[in-house]
Amino acid sequence: MHYLLIYELAPDYLDRRGAFRNEHLQLAWQAEGLVLGGALTEPTDRAMLLFEGDSPAAAERFAKADPYVKNGLVKRWEVRPWTTVVGKYAASPVRPA
Repeated sequence: MHYLLIYELAPDYLDRRGAFRNEHLQLAWQAEGLVLGGALTEPTDRAMLLFEGDSPAAAERFAKADPYVKNGLVKRWEVRPWTTVVGKYAASPVRPA
């Protein structure tokens, strides 16, 4: 199963992230089940991290430990189950008849 960790970023995220970026990236590269992650641009107001696992626990643990969250660069976060059905990495592939 896939889970999306969705961050709503603070307006000054780009200005402040430098102080916490290395620690954030270190945590991300070591995170259990993290498949992909990054910020949306134009505007840079959200970030998405895709986790794979049996539950949302790994994504929730990541968010709670993330220096971006702890230092207010993330205004709000949520984890949502994502039913992926098409593509090379789909967790529940559905093929046409």
